[in-house]
Amino acid sequence: MPPLNGTDEPSVRGPLLPPPAPRRAAARLHTLPLIVAAAFVASFHLLFLTPGPSYYQSLFLSLGSNDTAAAQLRALTQRPHVAGTRANSLTAAYVRDALSSHSFPTRLTPYSVLLSYPARRSLSLSAPDRGTIHFALEQETYPGDPYAAVSAEAVPTFLAYAASGSVTAEAVYANYGRAEDFAYLAARSVNVTGKVAVARYGKVFRGDIVRNARDAGAAAAVIYTDAKDYAAGKAFPDGPWMPPTGVQVGSTFKGVGDPTTPMWASRNSEGCQRLSIAEAMASDDMPGIPALPVSGMDGEAILRLIGGDVAPEDWQGGAAAPAYRLGPGPAVLNLTYVGNETMATIQNVISVIEGKEEPERYVILGNHRDAWTFGGVDPNSGTAALLELAQRLSKLQKKGWRPRRTIILCNWDAEEYALIGSTEWVEENRAMITSRTVAYLNVDSAVYGRGFSASATPQLDELLKEASKQVQNPDNRTESLYDLWIASNTSPLIGRLGGGGSDYSAFVQHIGIPSADMSIGSDYAVYHSLYDDFIWMEKFGDPLFQRHVAAASIWGLVALRLSDDEILPFNYSYYAAELENGAMGINERVIGMPVSLSPLHKSIKEFRSAVLKVDSELKALQTWKIWAPWRSCPLKIRDINDRLMMTERAFTEREGLSGRPWYKHLIYGPSLHNDYGAEIYPGIDDAIQTAKRTNTSESWQAVQNEIHRVARVINQAALVLTGGLT
Repeated sequence: MPPLNGTDEPSVRGPLLPPPAPRRAAARLHTLPLIVAAAFVASFHLLFLTPGPSYYQSLFLSLGSNDTAAAQLRALTQRPHVAGTRANSLTAAYVRDALSSHSFPTRLTPYSVLLSYPARRSLSLSAPDRGTIHFALEQETYPGDPYAAVSAEAVPTFLAYAASGSVTAEAVYANYGRAEDFAYLAARSVNVTGKVAVARYGKVFRGDIVRNARDAGAAAAVIYTDAKDYAAGKAFPDGPWMPPTGVQVGSTFKGVGDPTTPMWASRNSEGCQRLSIAEAMASDDMPGIPALPVSGMDGEAILRLIGGDVAPEDWQGGAAAPAYRLGPGPAVLNLTYVGNETMATIQNVISVIEGKEEPERYVILGNHRDAWTFGGVDPNSGTAALLELAQRLSKLQKKGWRPRRTIILCNWDAEEYALIGSTEWVEENRAMITSRTVAYLNVDSAVYGRGFSASATPQLDELLKEASKQVQNPDNRTESLYDLWIASNTSPLIGRLGGGGSDYSAFVQHIGIPSADMSIGSDYAVYHSLYDDFIWMEKFGDPLFQRHVAAASIWGLVALRLSDDEILPFNYSYYAAELENGAMGINERVIGMPVSLSPLHKSIKEFRSAVLKVDSELKALQTWKIWAPWRSCPLKIRDINDRLMMTERAFTEREGLSGRPWYKHLIYGPSLHNDYGAEIYPGIDDAIQTAKRTNTSESWQAVQNEIHRVARVINQAALVLTGGLT
């Protein structure tokens, strides 16, 4: 170690022999230039010679491989692999081995959960002078289908968790099965009680369709894929659209996570507290009536024999469809469904890339693995992108990169049933995740086709835009992904994460983690059917697999920014604008009603002030880093990062939404009547719906109570963001 006097000579003076004053002054004069020079050299080395985050981000983008993505997807989709089956367990082992091959510590995390499979089902139709039609309830393979032999392994067409039973009753047409569709039938005096409601897919979650039918008095439900929505062109394999016998299967459970362990984690052990299967199936989140999905061909056959008044124009099908009528009857449906609800083991795959400077801060990336059939789009295009992304991160490590913060790669199981794998993991690790997680980045189906789609909690909006400008448009190399995104004219450009459509739900709505969800494209016609396979992807979804590369690029780039930027790239001004816009929407709905939005407006104003304060702090820090990079201020940076990270948590409340306690985020949650729909201020929305239906003083007081609850969490968020105390 060199002496403190700035020379190479050894120091011989002890504390009792101080140097004479003139020599001391001279030493200071000689030392100052050396200190400045040393600082300059250190800064030069730091800024220009040591590879920084931007270098590794550019390198990451250059390492994409469409061949790797294609090979991964082909391997992942060799056979159907629904949750709880041996095929899905083998797929879990494949993902684990792929991640372990990069020397990332990887493990399987099992849970014992309630899954649902079909044991017996049948459907027939009878009508006067028409005899009886028996529906095969099968999806046909096509000549030359390379997966024809293994297609028999696919789960038979069914709706998971539907009640077992047999119903023989007249059919009633219910459009999309929304609450307003059943209200329309009631207004037209169309009796649904004891009947079989026939509804088409689209608009709302299938579980809501069945629940709405149940609440309207129907004894059973049938959901079909209407040609207008799913077969508007050439059918697969000649085109991307749903074949006539294609059926969309899926879950009808409106809850989140394992049905036998509501609100707590399902441990894979005998000592875990559980509801019985009978208790779980009796939950109000279960559909409660028998239900079946059918093809567009079978749905049209049923609708041809339903009489009664002609349905409204917006309830009608395509040009080639018969005139849809409301019923009831004279068509009579005989429906039988017997389910097999059983405890099964699922497996999450968890892989960790430990951070260097802040290993106790997590950036979590997640995609699910289980599929109703082959999962070409949903979800294994996302799994292929995850593995391609992991390979790139491994190559970065070999070039000297280590993330500042820990990156955790998660491959979830049983998402299709009720977001089960991710929910159980979050519930089991709630304390650690809540205290340590910077953000969660979800990709479910990475590639649908052309375009780009993203949803996020608002503080990530600017980061998504910046990252998309660095990624090439996979279909036009002269443009960026941002150019493609803007050209879509989607309004709003960035969606929100209030719906229950994928694995971000537990992170955002249960514990308040800043999150994003991304995909190339946004929808496709063979969703949840036998035809969602590698061939569909290779022919229509992504023939060159460049879109998979783009999906991995945007996903990984956002992750690198969050893991490696010294100051977290959050911008809460977007959140303030979102809160204000939501309040304006609420105001329009309660004009003239006995409620006051003053508490809400006041809290948003305080949050806006907090945003301005933290923005000022961030600008000061950035200026300091530019002009004096050798003067580190790690404690200040740590403090502001913690506040940026924890503000989202403050929007949650322990009691959760009224009547829906698992949903603890009071700003974003699912619509009460559509689990796929995202609502801002969901508790206020629920209360307004009830108040407008009942119009009692008590119901409007409940609206006011929800306004106060939301105002309180916004006030809390403002305090967290500023780091202040009252």
